[in-house]
Amino acid sequence: MNTHTEPAVEPIRFDTKIAVLLRADLEPWQRLNVTSFLVSGLGTQVPEVIGEPYEDADGVPYLPMFRQPVLVFEATKETLTTAHTRALSRSLPRAIFTSDLFATGNDRDNRAAVRSVPTADLDLVGLAVYGPRNAVDKVVKGARMHP
Repeated sequence: MNTHTEPAVEPIRFDTKIAVLLRADLEPWQRLNVTSFLVSGLGTQVPEVIGEPYEDADGVPYLPMFRQPVLVFEATKETLTTAHTRALSRSLPRAIFTSDLFATGNDRDNRAAVRSVPTADLDLVGLAVYGPRNAVDKVVKGARMHP
């Protein structure tokens, strides 16, 4: 009789959160596009969100990904604007996507489109934010989980 038992594996709990907030009136393709663009910025500026590289059983390597889940929310334009203000006031790492970016086709033009609009006038369609769980919860307050 084998009396050796494996130690219980505790679930991993994160004290941080990655959240994406999307404007509720976006088309499905826009939601996917905006989410992809928004989260791409986090790993470049907040390297601790990236886990270790993957490898399959045959030894084929794959790129590392986020070490924790990304929670996706949706909200009205007004709630998104409020969330942006909250993220700024808390100095949380963030990425934005404005409606103007749907008409551009490259990074240079995207950056120029954002640069041409004052903060208060940005027509936000998406926001990604990272930080302590309670701070991110306060930023996305009023939004609902994406269906």
